[in-house]
Amino acid sequence: MDSSKIKDKTLAPQGFLQIEWSSNHMPVLNQIKMRFKKEEPLKGLTLGACLHVTKETAVLIETLIAGGAEVAICGSNPLSTQDDVAAALVEKGVKVFAQRGQTTEEYYWCIDKVLDNKPIITLDDGADLVGMLHSKRKGELKKVIGGTEETTTGVIRLRAMEKAESLKYPIIAVNDAYTKYLFDNRYGTGQSTIDGILRSTNTLIAGKNFVVCGYGWCSRGIAMRALGLGAKVIITEINPLKALEASMNGFRVMPLIEAASLGDIFVTATGDISVIRKEHIEKMKDGTIIANSGHFNVEINLKELEKISKNKRRIRQNLDEYVLKNGKKIYLLAEGRLVNLSAAEGHPSEVMDMSFANQALCVEYIAKAKNFPPKVYCVPKEIDEKIAELKLESMGIKIDKLTAEQKKYLATWEMGTV
Repeated sequence: MDSSKIKDKTLAPQGFLQIEWSSNHMPVLNQIKMRFKKEEPLKGLTLGACLHVTKETAVLIETLIAGGAEVAICGSNPLSTQDDVAAALVEKGVKVFAQRGQTTEEYYWCIDKVLDNKPIITLDDGADLVGMLHSKRKGELKKVIGGTEETTTGVIRLRAMEKAESLKYPIIAVNDAYTKYLFDNRYGTGQSTIDGILRSTNTLIAGKNFVVCGYGWCSRGIAMRALGLGAKVIITEINPLKALEASMNGFRVMPLIEAASLGDIFVTATGDISVIRKEHIEKMKDGTIIANSGHFNVEINLKELEKISKNKRRIRQNLDEYVLKNGKKIYLLAEGRLVNLSAAEGHPSEVMDMSFANQALCVEYIAKAKNFPPKVYCVPKEIDEKIAELKLESMGIKIDKLTAEQKKYLATWEMGTV
C-alpha cells in the first residue's frame, strides 16, 4: 500500500516553519492537544481526512495524533494544498496523498488512497470522502462509526443524503457550530477572499463596483471586507430574507443580470452551480474580474465561458485572461476554484483555531458516543460554548456570570411584572 504521495519531500523544512507559525496562533487547539496527549481519547482509532492541506490543518492533525489516532489525509481541493506542509506532515509520520495542481482523476485517486487505510471516523470538507464511501466503497461503510463535515457545501450534500435516507453513518456538521460559521465563514472567508483577489491582481478595490453573489455567512464576510476597502458593494440573492437583510445592511440588491453590466469585480459564494453564466458574462464590462469563493469550481460556468471566448492566456499566477467573441476581456481568478485558498493561504490561523477545535472535540465525542443513529447532527452545545470560553480566555477577555437571582428569574415564569 502507498504510504504517501506528495510533490516534494525536500520541502519539509519550510513546512515545519509554516506549521510552527500557525501553531503559535492557535491557542485553543493547543490546549486540546495538551489534554489529548495526557488522556489519549483516540488511541487505536484510524481516521481518514479529506481537508485542505494547509499549515492550520497540520495543527489539527498533530492534535489528533496526540490523542492516539492514526491519520491519513488527502486534499479537499486540487489547488489548495500547501506542498511544503504536506511534506512536513509526511516527516511526522502522517499518510498524505495531496499536492497542488492535481487533475480531477488524481484528486479522486488520493481519496481512494485515504479510504484504503480503512478509517472508522472521517473528517470531510465538501463531502467527497463521504460520497465515495457511499458510492464506490460501500462495502467499507459498516466499519465507520461517524464523521465530521467542515463546510457549508458538504453539509448541504449530507442533509440531502439524510433526506433521501442514503446516509449510512452519523456525521456532525462542524460548519453549523456558532464558533465555526460566525467566525470562520464570515471573518475568515471575508479576509482570505480579498487576500486572494489582491494577490492575483493587485487591483484597487476602493471605488469599484464589487458584486457578491449570495448573502450567506461567507458572502456577508466578503461584502463587509470589500466595503471596508472602499468598494461600492452590490448583493445578488435568491432568498428574500437574506436579500432584505442585505438591503437593510446598506447594500444595493438586484438580480445578477442587472448587476452584470455594472460590476468591476464579481465573487460567487453560494454553494450552488452555474451562478455566473453566459448571459451574465456577455453583459460584463471590458476588464471585469470574476472569482469564486465557494467550495467547488461550479459556481462560474467555465464551459460556457470557454465557449464564448476566442482566446485565453495566463497573465500571471492565478489570473487568466479570456477574450470574448464580442471583443471584451474577462479575467478569471484561480481557474474558478476557491480563490481564498487557491490564490492565497486560506483563513488566518486565529479563526481556524476555533473551527479545528470543533473538529478535534467532535471526533472525540464520536469516539465516545453510543446509540448514534445515521443522520446529520449539530455540534453539541457544550462543545461550542467551551471553545468560545477557551478563545476568550486566550484573548485575555473576561465576561460576566449570572447571579443566583438571575438564574432563578430566567428559570421561572411566576414573577411577571413587579
